[in-house]
Amino acid sequence: MQAIRNMNVFGFASRLALTGLLALGVAATPARAQAVNQQAAPNEFVQQVADQLLDVLKKDTTLRSGNLARINQVVDQQLLPYVNFERTTRLAAGRNWRQATPEQQAALSQAFRGTLIRTYSGALTKVDQGTAVRLLPFRGDPNADDVVVRSQIIPQANAQPVGVDYRLEKTPKGWLIYDLNVEGIWLIENYRNQFSQEINRSGIDGLIKALNSRQQ
Repeated sequence: MQAIRNMNVFGFASRLALTGLLALGVAATPARAQAVNQQAAPNEFVQQVADQLLDVLKKDTTLRSGNLARINQVVDQQLLPYVNFERTTRLAAGRNWRQATPEQQAALSQAFRGTLIRTYSGALTKVDQGTAVRLLPFRGDPNADDVVVRSQIIPQANAQPVGVDYRLEKTPKGWLIYDLNVEGIWLIENYRNQFSQEINRSGIDGLIKALNSRQQ
């Protein structure tokens, strides 16, 4: 359990960046915002997501209050089209993923998803009218199947920008996000080390139980 307790090592900057993943599920209100074009250039795809994210977060007081039921609702409805969360979980689990049964894999993905939402939903309450996302010039090959899009998040007006990179994969549906880097720390790499420690102590089921316990 100690490794699980120590998972929140990013601080506020990472909680805000993780809303970039959660935001993909907050990108549409009941009146539904304009759809994100997953076939666009990778930096344009991320910019569309970021623009819709901030627009909704600044207007929806229910989300900004940290309402987990509302956050889960929009994530369930809108997250999957833009994020390959199965790949995020699989890479975080590393070689242990292959040893897990399909049922354990599904349970681990669900537990990890719930943990991230529970841990990082607090960042939603920090968004204000001064929060902004600035996309940096794209340096990769837009025709590649795996690219990194660089950005800076300005948490509040006059605050120091936080470097956040998104790792995307090209699929038949278009771009999907599966990892992010906050000030030099990749999400998957950070969790892989801690998942491995917990699995070595108590197995896949022990990791699932530990993750689920954080959501209570």
